[in-house]
Amino acid sequence: MPYHYFGLDHVQLAAPEGGEDQARHFFHTVLGWTEVPKPEPLQKRGGVWFQCGAHQVHIGIQQSFVPATKAHPAFHVQNLAQLRSHLLQHHIPIIDDEARADEGVIRFYVNDPFGNRLEFLEWTTVG
Repeated sequence: MPYHYFGLDHVQLAAPEGGEDQARHFFHTVLGWTEVPKPEPLQKRGGVWFQCGAHQVHIGIQQSFVPATKAHPAFHVQNLAQLRSHLLQHHIPIIDDEARADEGVIRFYVNDPFGNRLEFLEWTTVG
């Protein structure tokens, strides 16, 4: 093929109008992600961008917002148990899921402040 995929550049999550401060609190203050400046031509659209490891997560403003309660990004984490404890200290409800335990994957879900589903996982075995 004359083209090649490198992988993901970013993940876009939606939020309701005016959700930027809630996004900053959750994604920066709670999760510890660094806010990334949006390019000037895109700033008028609202929203906020964050760096998560090698990828970015863009929180975009959607006028007719409906949270993604099934579709979700999954974030690969080192020391997942420490993240879990940190989230619980911030009163973030955790939804445990052992469906992939036989593969050596531990994981859980949380909802962002807008109700979007997020998965966090760690591989406990190389496979």
